[in-house]
Amino acid sequence: MRLKIPFILTLVCLLLIHSNFAAENSVPPSAGGEGIQAALDSLPAGGEVVLSAGQYLVREPIRLRLEGQSLRGCGAATVLYLADGANCPVVILGSFSANTTNPIKGLRLADLTIDGNRKNQQKEIWRFLPGGAGVYNNGVDVWGAADASVKDLVCCHCRSGGMVVSTGTRRLTVRGYTAFDNQFDGLGCYQTEDSHFSHLNLHDNLAAGVSLDLNFNHNVIQDAVLTENDLGIFMRQSRNNAFNEVTIRQSRHHGVFMAETAVRTAKGWQLSPGTECTSNIFNKLLIAHCGGKAFVVNDVGCDHNTIYDGQFFDNAQGGLFQVASNLVTMRSTHKGSRLEPSSKATSVDHQLSDDAPAQPARKTL
Repeated sequence: MRLKIPFILTLVCLLLIHSNFAAENSVPPSAGGEGIQAALDSLPAGGEVVLSAGQYLVREPIRLRLEGQSLRGCGAATVLYLADGANCPVVILGSFSANTTNPIKGLRLADLTIDGNRKNQQKEIWRFLPGGAGVYNNGVDVWGAADASVKDLVCCHCRSGGMVVSTGTRRLTVRGYTAFDNQFDGLGCYQTEDSHFSHLNLHDNLAAGVSLDLNFNHNVIQDAVLTENDLGIFMRQSRNNAFNEVTIRQSRHHGVFMAETAVRTAKGWQLSPGTECTSNIFNKLLIAHCGGKAFVVNDVGCDHNTIYDGQFFDNAQGGLFQVASNLVTMRSTHKGSRLEPSSKATSVDHQLSDDAPAQPARKTL
């Protein structure tokens, strides 16, 4: 035993040294975004750039594009501030050429604030890629990343969205994310699967607190508070997701708006097959004090959705609305209690005309 204890201690020390051996650069606020990018580009894969308290002026997107790279501040006092007229995203995680078969793995962003300075930006789109996709002026753009993490981040005042996740992102972890006063959504997720979003505080965004579309599948959103956004959650083409302990308060319109995608044809607006929201589960969903309805299911293809232990109260236009019966089932896990589904199907707030889309207009990537 006397020989084993020193050996174990030596092994532990070696492991600790190895775990802290990754290259690290520190960048002062005076270096700005250019200094941050230079530090990232000087590091090998797995390196970390550490920022101090203060404001970093950003004129071009800061890109994390090598596997395992990390950008870390020291808390909310570390601010990445987009320069007047920069008209670009502030941080890009991943690569425009990345996809599900060729992702950028293990990127990390943590402990800082992003201010998009939206009132001093002139346009929403930075540039178009060769395939036609637009790169929007979000606080954080996540493109084709796998096993990445974003923790303790604030995105505010962005010309487009706060954080937008897209292009085949897989197994992303977002924890401790706050977004407010963004021109569009606090959090937007498209082509995103097997990811986990928790401890979200999304408020006072001009569009939705959360916008989900274009194959948002097999994800979890947990412990989220969405307050005073235009919509709480906007969702299309989203399947097999779990929403656990989500609270939506004081949306200017509806709490949750669930729909299929409508496309313009020679015969008018038609629903696009395969864009349904189906098999989603909401656990302990609370929606209160919204200006519209608590929960709207706008199209008949959005079926097999379930709400457990939901509470809807004091919403100006009522609780659960379904365009047809039994698209959403409300259930209680408490013995002796019973939750009733919507009593009958009625039209959404007004009759839709042939020249109007069947849901609020949203941008797509």
